[in-house]
Amino acid sequence: MRVPLSWLREYVDLAADATPEDVLAAMVSVGFEEEDVHRFEISGPVVVGQVVSLEAEAQSNGKTINWCQVDVGEAHGGVRGIVCGAHNFVAGDKVVVTLPGAVLPGPFPIAARKTYGHVSDGMIASARELGLGDEHNGILVLSDLGIDAPVGTDAIALLGLDDVAVEINVTPDRGYAFSLRGVAREYSHATGASFRDPADRDFAELQPGTGHTAIIDDRAPVRGRPGATEFVTRVVRDVDPSRPTPPWMIARLSLAGMRSLGILIDITNYVMLELGQPLHGYDLDTLSGGITVRRATSGEKITTLDGQDRALHVEDLLITDESGPIGIAGVMGGGTTEMNDATRNVLIEAATFDPITIARSARRHKLPSEASKRFERGVDPLIPFVAARRAADLMVELAGGTLTDEGGALFSEVFVGEIELPAGFVQRLIGVDYTDAEITGALETIGAEVTTGEDHWVVIPPTWRPDLTDKWTLAEEVARIHGLDRIPSVLPTPPSGRGLTAHQQGRRRVSNALAAAGFLETSSFPFTSDVQNDLHGSASGEKLPSIRLANALDGQAPFLRRSLIPGLLQIAHRNISRGFTDLAIFETGVVFLPEPGVVYGTDDVPPLGARPSDHKLAELNASIPPQHRHIAALLTGNVSARQPGRPAEPAGLAEALDAIGVIAAAAGVEIDVEQSERAALHPGRTGVLRVGETTVGYVGELHPDVAADADLPGRATVLELDLDGVLSLAGESVVAASLSGFPAATQDVSLTVAADLPAAELRAALVEGAGPLLESLRLVDDYRGEGVPAGSKSLTFALRFRADDRTLTAAEATEAKLAGVAVAAERFGAALRD
Repeated sequence: MRVPLSWLREYVDLAADATPEDVLAAMVSVGFEEEDVHRFEISGPVVVGQVVSLEAEAQSNGKTINWCQVDVGEAHGGVRGIVCGAHNFVAGDKVVVTLPGAVLPGPFPIAARKTYGHVSDGMIASARELGLGDEHNGILVLSDLGIDAPVGTDAIALLGLDDVAVEINVTPDRGYAFSLRGVAREYSHATGASFRDPADRDFAELQPGTGHTAIIDDRAPVRGRPGATEFVTRVVRDVDPSRPTPPWMIARLSLAGMRSLGILIDITNYVMLELGQPLHGYDLDTLSGGITVRRATSGEKITTLDGQDRALHVEDLLITDESGPIGIAGVMGGGTTEMNDATRNVLIEAATFDPITIARSARRHKLPSEASKRFERGVDPLIPFVAARRAADLMVELAGGTLTDEGGALFSEVFVGEIELPAGFVQRLIGVDYTDAEITGALETIGAEVTTGEDHWVVIPPTWRPDLTDKWTLAEEVARIHGLDRIPSVLPTPPSGRGLTAHQQGRRRVSNALAAAGFLETSSFPFTSDVQNDLHGSASGEKLPSIRLANALDGQAPFLRRSLIPGLLQIAHRNISRGFTDLAIFETGVVFLPEPGVVYGTDDVPPLGARPSDHKLAELNASIPPQHRHIAALLTGNVSARQPGRPAEPAGLAEALDAIGVIAAAAGVEIDVEQSERAALHPGRTGVLRVGETTVGYVGELHPDVAADADLPGRATVLELDLDGVLSLAGESVVAASLSGFPAATQDVSLTVAADLPAAELRAALVEGAGPLLESLRLVDDYRGEGVPAGSKSLTFALRFRADDRTLTAAEATEAKLAGVAVAAERFGAALRD
């Protein structure tokens, strides 16, 4: 909100020497943010001059210029010769003269210069050149503005161009500050300066009369709230739209960020900025019958003031007459009834519209306006009568109109609910020992009515503060009025037993461990195609149910992901295309796993203004597909670059299996790998990941076709695990095993088994049979060749045994090893290899 200081002084006592910075500091003290200071980009000397004579001189280029003698006063050099190309003035007219040394908006410096055979010692200015609007049909003649100032008078001060405006940021909950009335009141709160309410008028003089009462016919209110609760009209006849807008009004509107558009429209904008009540003026002679406020019908259209034809939505609130829509309520009027140069009789409208309805229409039609900005934040319901009369008075004063007894008023009773404020609540919440007098005084200062009870206060907020709805917002007002600097800076003591949950801690451990192992964490959008979901979301690549977005950001990726791998493939492709070919990346994120045959989503969304019932919350939760947090990684390129005497080492399954070991250690589980098949992965280079009997993920090398489709130039290895599932299998806590001080006994064993037997199953049998003395077991060799029967393979394991209470003998280690071999032989027919 931009606030001209000359305007602000009309409603609050502002010190004569108060600077814009002083005003901004005061506004900051009551909770506003300072934005900027705005001034007219003009500096003197700019004075009132009187045309003594002018001689028309035709030029060879076809133009005719005037060689003028202009008296600018003895203090400024008396009569000066000035060349002017405009022809809308005569000798004797008083004009605005910019003398050499002046700077006009642009910046445009003025200097004496030779032109058209003369030395022009200055310039006679137009309204546009002075920054007073877009009018550029000729120079500014002061008599047209009703001004008769002495020659030599400072024109900058005369035209209000010396004014300055401060700009503050108004948060959505404080819409009342989108007016001079609201800002002046807040400045009064900040400084104690006397405030004069421009809306303080005798209600008897505000009655609009009869003959033009609107009808509100809202048959489909949004959330049960009618689209309009007040609609006040006044009629002003015999206006003269050709009258110029006074310079002081143009200057104030310009500083407030609005263009001058003619006296009638300027008046409605001026009153809106002054009181915060948007107004609309209709050319009364173009209206057909009475006004009805209703919702749009299907297929209805309107041509708005900006000349655009707009298709209306059935939720749009319209202002209509017998001809049809003449405006989108609270957003923009229609072109058929707009005020123009031919307007002689004006119908002024001041209404109160439903904020939600206005906000939705403004966004739906992409029509943010000064009016909608105020309506959607809430307008004082007691101000329409004042605003309509204020606009009518200005049209009488400045446009020569006649105020009539015609008009109408449709309004409902304004009810503001009581709020109970318990004694001691504000002190406990804010942390400041306010006295009772300070609390009640602050609330009464902002306009609230306060009644004292036995152990509480009953507070009725003012009508212009719809944001005050409970005891917490009242407490904030007390803190704001008495100064936020009184709130102590004390760190709260956190309650015991809080912090990250076990799963949150586990997720952090896993991510930190994988990053420490050399992987780079990435993040991708959770959107993909159904083809990618089918390929990476299942082992066989079968068609799976996916959640399709109703309003997708990317038409080629309208589905929520079932796997993290498609996102990692896109990231890898983007990096490789930019020259980063050696990648080890990972991501943790949510995947969406709808179940077959279940319909997800709902069109029955509860309103935002009320908490849904427990039953409704259960329905909403049931409409959401299962969401699991996964972790996935991708490796491609080399794990170590080529060096002198050492070739590059490509990334592959070994590094992926190492990453799985890192994840398992951080999560506190043991993850086994068993060979399997998967549609997106290379046959024979794919493994399923299990914790006990539970499948938790997979690992493998991408199928060459899949890698080629992703534009990956070489081999790529991926892994993906259900991180939530892994952490749930780890239990609530992980207990570290005690370290034995006795030496280990190591032995190897080579077993011949069927070639199709997974090594993980044989390993499990050895572990089971070896018993508690076995400390670790790992596969060190897989041999298939001479000396091994056809259809078989030889798997060699390295075993390490250790006891907690003694040094093991070779016989004890051998006995434990053979016990494991016995279980493997019984279960899989395994035989010791010679």
